[in-house]
Amino acid sequence: MFFDPLYLLFVLLPGMALSGWASLRTKSAFNKYSKVRAATGYTGAQAARAMLDREGLHHVKINRAHGFLSDHYNPATRSLALSEAVYDANSIAAIGVATHEAGHAIQHARHYKPLWLRSVLVPTANIGSSLGYIVMIAGLFLGAMGMFMIGAVLFSAVVLFQIVTLPVEFDASARAKKLVVAHGIISPYEREGVDRVLNAAALTYVAAAVSSLLTLLYFLMRAGLLGGRDD
Repeated sequence: MFFDPLYLLFVLLPGMALSGWASLRTKSAFNKYSKVRAATGYTGAQAARAMLDREGLHHVKINRAHGFLSDHYNPATRSLALSEAVYDANSIAAIGVATHEAGHAIQHARHYKPLWLRSVLVPTANIGSSLGYIVMIAGLFLGAMGMFMIGAVLFSAVVLFQIVTLPVEFDASARAKKLVVAHGIISPYEREGVDRVLNAAALTYVAAAVSSLLTLLYFLMRAGLLGGRDD
């Protein structure tokens, strides 16, 4: 099982190819449009602040974060964390990323249900990501179907979390693309750059969801629950 060619062909290679392609597309788009200065001169932090304020979210804080594209919104603290490449940069790429995170804050304020569901799934998904894979392997190795099923359920929480993440991320990007022009943060002709950056970034979430789903399907096949047992 540990050197199963099926795992290599069905899970590992497709997962690596998808993740690598998505990462390359994201970095390429960000690097390209990080060199394009916004006509308004807004930095990422200023763009996010303008979008939040014009949506009535004056209470949402914007903080600096370390790490390349480590930007995120924290519902617990109602704050945006923008990476150094986004916070101070006045590029189209920085504005796209920053307003995407502001889109999550707007989702939170508007009680967007998929965002709430994703938050609910976080604890279980964290457990599943650290234990699910190991418990499934142990269950197969020991021939303990009960143990395997526990692992499969735990890992399924990871897959569900990543599937729910897709509409959350797509919706945040859709809000950013619309409001960034509506609020005069960028001009309509600059919208293409924002679209390209956010569309590329969305691919990383698609790749993660597909990779996790392939992993779960593989283990279900190895356990004989899909397509017959492979002994």
